Parts: sequence; C-alpha cells; structure tokens
Amino acid sequence: MGQAHGVSSATPVSAEDARHVARVMGALSTPSRVRILARLREGPATVGELAIAIAMEQPAVSHQLRILRDLGLVLGSRNGRHVIYGLHDPHVATLLDEALRHIEHLRAGDAEPPRPPALDTTTPTTQGAP
Repeated sequence: MGQAHGVSSATPVSAEDARHVARVMGALSTPSRVRILARLREGPATVGELAIAIAMEQPAVSHQLRILRDLGLVLGSRNGRHVIYGLHDPHVATLLDEALRHIEHLRAGDAEPPRPPALDTTTPTTQGAP
C-alpha cells in the first residue's frame, strides 16, 4: 500500500489515533451510512436525492448525514434552500472501496492464513549451557 500523509503500514497507532479510527470505522457499521457514502461516491447530492437513491425517509437521511459530517466523512454546502452533500475527500471513497474489496476477497476465499514470524537463527541459543 502506498504512503499518504506520512502514513504507512509501519506507522504506529497511538491510543488517541486508535479511538479516532474506531469512530471513523464505526461510520461503516450502519448499512444506511454505507449506502449514503456509496451514493456520494458517485457525486454530490441533496438530502432529497439521497433519500430517493437509498429508499429512506429524509429525516433519517439527515440524521445519518449529521453523524457522517461530525466524523469528517462528508461535507455540506448551502445552495439556496438546499444543502449539497459530498464526500470530504477521495480518502473516504478509498476507505469504502477497500472495505468492498475486502468483502469480495472473503467471498472468493482468497484469504491466506497468517504466517508465523520467521525465526531469528543468528542469535546463539543457551540450550545445553551449564
């Protein structure tokens, strides 16, 4: 995986970062929020357009959008009487895409079992020492 914003697979995760990641990932724990993000991945939309696209009542969509906005996953900008919502940035689409790729990977049964760590044979053992 590439490195973005100084983050790589070797980047340590602090307790504070772990809490924040858990909150953000929690946004994906509700199917309606996932569907809203998926629709917004296609392009900006109003609450009414989102409600139609995902077959939900407008107040329920507004509630979910408020949560997604608070988590920094979506942004809203006023256009007259309407608020147009969109993904905060391309990272949000990537997060959703990677979750979907993982699901497809699991469905295909392509997962490899974890490998045990390689043994370090360069250190002498003390076995048999007095």
